[in-house]
Amino acid sequence: MTVQDVVERFLRYVSFDTQSDETSETCPSTQKQKLLGAALVEEMKQMGIADARMDEYGYVYGTIPGDPTLPVIGLIAHMDTSPDASGANIRPRVVDYQGGDICLNEEKQIFLREGDYASLKRHVGKHLIVTDGTTLLGADDKAGIAEILAAAETLLQQGGKHATVKIGFTPDEEVGRGADRFDVPGFGADYAYTMDGGTVGEIEYENFNAADARVVVHGLNIHPGAAKDKMVNSQLIAMEFAGLLPVQQRPEHTQGYEGFFHLTQMAGEVEHSQLHYIIRDHDRQKFEEKKEMMTAAAGFINAKYGEGTLELTIRDSYYNMKQCIEPHLYVVERAKAAMKAVGMGAREVPIRGGTDGARLSYQGLPCPNLCTGGENYHGRFEYIPVEDMELCVKMLVEILTAF
Repeated sequence: MTVQDVVERFLRYVSFDTQSDETSETCPSTQKQKLLGAALVEEMKQMGIADARMDEYGYVYGTIPGDPTLPVIGLIAHMDTSPDASGANIRPRVVDYQGGDICLNEEKQIFLREGDYASLKRHVGKHLIVTDGTTLLGADDKAGIAEILAAAETLLQQGGKHATVKIGFTPDEEVGRGADRFDVPGFGADYAYTMDGGTVGEIEYENFNAADARVVVHGLNIHPGAAKDKMVNSQLIAMEFAGLLPVQQRPEHTQGYEGFFHLTQMAGEVEHSQLHYIIRDHDRQKFEEKKEMMTAAAGFINAKYGEGTLELTIRDSYYNMKQCIEPHLYVVERAKAAMKAVGMGAREVPIRGGTDGARLSYQGLPCPNLCTGGENYHGRFEYIPVEDMELCVKMLVEILTAF
């Protein structure tokens, strides 16, 4: 296995536009995700994974048989990319980084600036895969896919004693549905790891409790010349609702274990406005309190302007997997030992987000999350060091062979 094996895979995968769509009711939410899924199945079969397959919902599965006396270990990554930035026509390139700012796009004068992204200072002397500043890169989570399959091919080529490996690639993780139709019993793993982002050395088994909130506001449009005491401007009421939520509980004012309300989308006109929020908190009680606070704000608006003025729908997405992982901390310890063995400084950190592993853990499959090496996910300034990708592959091989 060489660095280029991982890089070539990754660059091939990011050429597929696999952006998911949170407004879609289908599974997968976008059919284009299946194009990557089909390519992965073919690649896996060529590697020697005989049972590689994709089901009707776009989930990809495969098995590498191993020593039957060892645990069966699952490795999982997601194929979709975030709706937060374009995933089409990605133009990646590799930069030999020696410090300072990186010009991503000379024509548009787009720079990845060291002053804005302090993580760059940790990667001086490495080769960074970057975008052209107009799209995301897709390392979340195509880096995870590339690292899993590079590790899988290493096992197939070198032979020797190793665990049976169950591979799973999911659609729609970015819109909170990656575990919706994951076949946990059919997957057949004793435990698993998601490979889904994070700086080298990070292992995560605490994540946010998460909910999705949709707000619809109804108004009444009257010609502004005759609007006195008649017009009801839904946009202003939507702004009033937003103002009832605590300013200090927004993402830009929180860190660590602190939760937040995050307004992700808004659209409106006088008669009809919509707001989309995500609600997050590591602490389950505080999470429930946030939902109650939003419900109370909706009640205040309806009491002021009339019942039915504002409709609020809150749907839980996933919960903190910590309570599911704590009875199985040997899974975490195994990953930490592998990290240390390949030269990583293993550290446990809380996820300020979520992974498929959170919901899978609640379905009976203990599934902490491991680093892939990427930085600045969900945006145009995403990048990933080549050397860190290779280190993550070595970590996976160690997890699967060090018994």
